[in-house]
Amino acid sequence: MKSMRRVSWIALCFTMLAVLPAPAAEKAVNLSLFTPVSLVKAEDSVSAVRLSLIYGRNASVGVIDLGLVNHTTTLSRGLQMGTVNYTEGNVSGLQIAALNINKGTTKGLSWGGVNYANNAGGVQIALINYARTLDGFQLGGINIIKEGGFLPVCIIANWSK
Repeated sequence: MKSMRRVSWIALCFTMLAVLPAPAAEKAVNLSLFTPVSLVKAEDSVSAVRLSLIYGRNASVGVIDLGLVNHTTTLSRGLQMGTVNYTEGNVSGLQIAALNINKGTTKGLSWGGVNYANNAGGVQIALINYARTLDGFQLGGINIIKEGGFLPVCIIANWSK
């Protein structure tokens, strides 16, 4: 009985998200088996929730991005959680994955096995952290800041302002 009620609430929430007004080429919800087998085209944005069962790619995702492999080409904001998070643009929020790769600017917390960021702002927590530039703190086994860090390579922690 409780599980049926929970499923009903989840269905109601997804239905409400699907009818939210969104600009053209931006959809509220995306479900993707692997790109291009998805509800929303890869070049469009998702404003609320994306669930990628194997691989999902969209221009941007806001609020919640869950999946095995999550790929955004311009922006990811909110929670991004998967096995691999790959962002060609900017990230703002919380990333949790075995591998986080951010080619643009990251603002927030990246937590994983390996974190790679071009320009990181905030906190990186992983076994291996790499940032070309960092305005924040790294905590992990090996912490690398290519330009302007406390040390170029440091064990346990590294930081830069």
